[in-house]
Order: sequence, then C-alpha cells, then structure tokens
Amino acid sequence: MKKRNIIHISDLSDERIKKYIKYNENQLTHIYEPDLGVFIAESAKVIKRALDAGYQPESFLIEEGYLDESSDSVAVREVSEIIELSPEVPIFTASKEVLSNIRGFVVTRGVLSVLRRKEKTKVEDIIASQRRIVILESVVNPTNIGSIFRSAAALGMESIVLTRDCCDPLYRRSARVSMGTVFQIPWTYYDEKNKNYEHYIDQLHDLGYKVVAMALNDQSKDITDPIFEKQDKLAIIMGSEGNGLSEATIKKCDFVIKIPMYHDVDSLNVAAASAVAFWELRVKNK
Repeated sequence: MKKRNIIHISDLSDERIKKYIKYNENQLTHIYEPDLGVFIAESAKVIKRALDAGYQPESFLIEEGYLDESSDSVAVREVSEIIELSPEVPIFTASKEVLSNIRGFVVTRGVLSVLRRKEKTKVEDIIASQRRIVILESVVNPTNIGSIFRSAAALGMESIVLTRDCCDPLYRRSARVSMGTVFQIPWTYYDEKNKNYEHYIDQLHDLGYKVVAMALNDQSKDITDPIFEKQDKLAIIMGSEGNGLSEATIKKCDFVIKIPMYHDVDSLNVAAASAVAFWELRVKNK
C-alpha cells in the first residue's frame, strides 16, 4: 500500500478531526450551508460502496493498525483499497487506545470517513421508467431505514423515495445497517415538508403505477394474491413504526395488502415486513 498524506493524531481534541468528534449528524448535514454538507461513513466496506457511487471523501480516520503494510489481513487489504481510490485525501490515524475514546468507535471496524453529500435527483427522474419502487412515509428509526434499503436492494426493488420526515439514509447507523446499499440503490426525497403526503400518489398514478399500501384494514388483500404479479408497475408504500400509514394515504391507494400472520400476531416490524413484501411483490415475469 502506498501511504500518502498520513497525519498522526495523539489527542482527540485535535481540531483537524473535529468533524468526527464534535458535530452530530444534523450539524454535519448543514455545516456548509447554503452548500451541501457532509456525512460520516464507517467501516471499509461501507466507505468503498460510497466511493464507488461517486461520493467524494474529505478525509479518513483510520486506526493505525489498519495501515500496516506488512499485514496480509482482509481488513488491511480493504483499507488499502479505499485509500488507493483517493490517494490525495488526508488520512488521520491514531492508536486503538486513542480512537476507542470516540463514542461508538467499536462498531466502525477501525475506519471512518467524512464524505460530501450529493444533490438529490428529482423523483420523476428516478422512478419514471421503473417497475417496482418503494415509498417510505415517516419511517424514523435509522436501523429500520438501513434494513429496508438492504432488503430493497437485495430483493428486486429498483428505487426508494422517502418523505422528508423519514430518517436520513446517510446517517451512520442507517448506512452501516444497510451494509452500504444506501449507496447502491437509487433514492431521493419528496420535497414537500408538510405532512399531507397523500397527493404524491397522484404522481405515481400519472406515471402508470398501481399503488399498494402495507396496512391492516377490512379491505386488505393477502400479499400472495395473484393480482399483484400481473401488475406491470407497482409502488409499495410503507409507513411509520408506530402509526403506520395515514388514512388519507391509504384511501388513495389502489390496493391495501397484508402479510398473513399466525399465533395471533397482528403485524411485523416495518423492516421485517419489507423483506417479505419485496420478495413477494418483485417482478417475477422478467
């Protein structure tokens, strides 16, 4: 590995690494306003997927043991690969003892990176020509967001659109839980910041989608109903962890669907339900 621009840090109070230490994720998002802000990605695998997706790193923060050229460990090779992708980017490094004082460092696998955000794509530019898409309404838990993205990428969904009150997919926990698939599957936000989201269904209809709501009511169809396999374009809408989808949203959907349950269980966590739904509603007649 060819080491370049390596800066040794002995104290976490060093101002050069303050983005890793002093700012929360919301502050990082807005740090350069009116320009786009930054986010932090953790672990070599996740960072590699961000780099492959075109996100530009400002710096890396790497435990010094992972810069050991004499090691042939998989972890060191993964770190070497991301560094070689961005040879001019500053690499801050310190001992494990120093870096272990960073909150949550134990789950980073020794590697962090500050990366610049990118402009979001317009909704219609992402979804217009696709056949299976996901709409997330008011899903706020970062673990659920990461799990949903991973399932969507793995199980045949083509893109995800989120309402503005959803958790940011680029938050560290979301990206980590997703195993970096937040950088692989296209996604964007609806611009509206109010909570009257049902009007976005009109746009979906205009683009030729049949819209299905994941919800429990008297009109809910079994998710295995063959009618869904016959639909050329489906938009699958999933709601918040506590309250699910709004009644206004449900009323405008073409179908309401449910996953059959056993042992008097009424529903699954939204992340678990997403995996079942995406597998069952994927395009099967390619």
